[in-house]
Formats: sequence, structure tokens, C-alpha cells
Amino acid sequence: MSEAPRSRPKRSGRTADKRSPVRGKRDDLGYVKSSRRSRAGSRRIRSVDERSRHKTLVAVVLLVGVLLAVAIPVYGAWQLLIKAEVEVEPGVAVQVVIPDGAGTRDIADILAAQGVIDNAAMFRLRARLDEIDGKLRSGTYDLATGMPYDAVVDRLLAGPPIPYVTVTVPEGYRLEQIATRFEEAAGISAEEFLDLAKNQAQSFSADHPYLADMETGSLEGYLFPKTYRVVEGSSATDAIEMMLDQFDLEMEEVDLTEATSKGLSLHEVVTIASMVEREARVADERPLVSSVIYNRIARGMRLEIDATIEYVLQENRPRLLNKDLEIDSPYNTYMYGGLPPGPIASPGLASLQAAAQPADTEFIYYVLTSEDGSHTFATNYEDFLEAKEKSREVTP
Repeated sequence: MSEAPRSRPKRSGRTADKRSPVRGKRDDLGYVKSSRRSRAGSRRIRSVDERSRHKTLVAVVLLVGVLLAVAIPVYGAWQLLIKAEVEVEPGVAVQVVIPDGAGTRDIADILAAQGVIDNAAMFRLRARLDEIDGKLRSGTYDLATGMPYDAVVDRLLAGPPIPYVTVTVPEGYRLEQIATRFEEAAGISAEEFLDLAKNQAQSFSADHPYLADMETGSLEGYLFPKTYRVVEGSSATDAIEMMLDQFDLEMEEVDLTEATSKGLSLHEVVTIASMVEREARVADERPLVSSVIYNRIARGMRLEIDATIEYVLQENRPRLLNKDLEIDSPYNTYMYGGLPPGPIASPGLASLQAAAQPADTEFIYYVLTSEDGSHTFATNYEDFLEAKEKSREVTP
């Protein structure tokens, strides 16, 4: 008889896994954490961290490299172009000598060494960009430390200040007085000045054609009275040329139409102007004195002007003596009729204008009758004698 089959054991609520049991710990939710998974995750985390650190390190290295790549040139440029080469207090006066033949590099080094500019290299760079290489002038300059680039360049382009002396030539001066004034103020030889001014008028005719036919050979009357700035070391020729140029400039303000219509030359107008300058002491009497000269010439009368005698005497006198009127000279207008051979002094513009355009009068006499220098003008001899008597009351 066969044996009855054995009954299978009842399964519990959980079925045992035939595979090896999983070892691990349960988490809060009841899941089992696998040790192998934990180890793999740990390895992955470590791998990510290493890569991150590597990337960070690379980034830092690159950043440092970039900073160095930028910083080194910037620092070098600052050292080369911006950093002051000499530490000095700004605004201190310094005298800088730029020798002849100095180039921009030499000039920049000199300026930087004395603290006028901060940096020689920057100066050279800007000078090249501004295209002024070779245009900066040598000489002695009074500058200051810490000056702006543009201010320094303007001074060096203009050149060093030219040393001048001031010479004032008053209206009515004669050649001898002018020569003495230039010798005293500018160190120009009076002897050399007079030799040119009194005897060599034609030598200046190339630039002043009206002097070509100067019979007297003298520049009396043509050296315009003015305050001049004379460059130190100027010659007598330089001074005379300067005064003749000023005469030409002033004559542009003089209308010669009326004078030339009466047959007068420029030389005769200047001669009349010189007498007006010496005779008139009040400004508004100049045209009146000029009219007396014109009227007397028109009537064939001698001018009898005291200033022409004083020119011969080379001195000013409060009153002329009778013997003075007997001096035999073509400039003695008591002895000879018409105009003297030439001017007797340097007239100013007002006298030149009065000589070219005299007042329209009938006066043929004038007499000094006031201490302020004003005259009494007369049309006849009787009025003249009366004015002359009045003039005796005037204090010389």
C-alpha cells in the first residue's frame, strides 16, 4: 500500500527569499539601505567633489593668469608712462636750459629731471602724437614744477622770452636827443646811431622809397616818437628801421590830399609838422599854427619861427636874443624865406595831421600869451603888436 503524500508546510505571511539575505539597515520608512549602494553613492560623491575642486582650481589658475596678464602690462605702463620720475613740490620756479640741437628725448629728460613734467616717456609719446617732434625750441626758460603738458609745450614752441628794454622817444625830440636816449636805455652807440641817421638816409630807401631822393641825407623828422620795446643787443640799424616802420604805419592815418593839392611833398609836410610840434603847446592849436605857416608861405612872408633858430642852436630858450636871429643858416626862418631844408624834430601823429590839413583861417601871426602855453592868433600887424606886448607878462 503506498504511503500517503506528506502535507506541505504552511507558508508564513512572508516568503523567504532563496537568495542570500540582504544585509543592511532599515531607514525611517522601513526600507533597507543597501551597503553596496551606499558605497557606490559615496564613490560618486567623492568623484563629483574631486571634479569640482579640479574645475575650481583650474578657474582660479586661469583667473590669476588673466589678472597677471593684465596687471603686469598695466603696472609696466604705469611705471613707464605715469609714475613721476622726481618727487618735487609743484609750483616751484625753476630755470630750464634747453641746449641747441636737443631732440625731443633730450628735452623730455631735462624737463623730467627738474620736475617740470612728471614723466619723460609720456612727454615723448604725446609729442609724437601731436607731431611736434623737432619743433621745440632751445633756450633758457623760466618754468615751474608740475606744469601741465600743454603749458610746457606752448612755451617751448614759442621759444624763450626775448629780453627787451623800453626806450621812450618823446614828441619833438631831435636826432641827437634820440641817439642819446637809445644809448642810455638800450646800449646802442649814439655815435653809430647819428652817423646813420644824419648822413645815410638813402641806405634805408629799399624799404622806405621816399628816402631815395632825400637831399639832406638826414632822417630828422622821420624817426617816429613813441615808446619802443627794443631787443637787447639790437644795432643802430635795427633801431632806426623800427622807427621808420612806425612812421610808415602812422602815416596811413594822415590824409595828404589837401597838402598835395597845394603842391607840397611828403618831405615838406613832415617839415611843417616838425615846426608845429615844436611851436604848439596846446593840442587844439596845432591846426591853427599850421594855418599860419601855410598863410605866410602863400603870401611870400618869412616864417620867422623861433623853433627853427633853436634847432640851429641845439637848445631850447625861453626867449631868443636879437643876435640869435642873425645866425646864418638855411634853418634860420628869420633870415631865409620858405620852408627850412628839412624837419627840425620828430613830429607826432597829431602834428602830422595838422600839417596835412591845416585849419581854414586868415591868421598870419601867433604869440605866446599864457602860462599854460596857449597863443593869441592875429590876422594883422597891429593885433600882433598888442599880443606881443601882452606876452611880456608871461613868465618864461
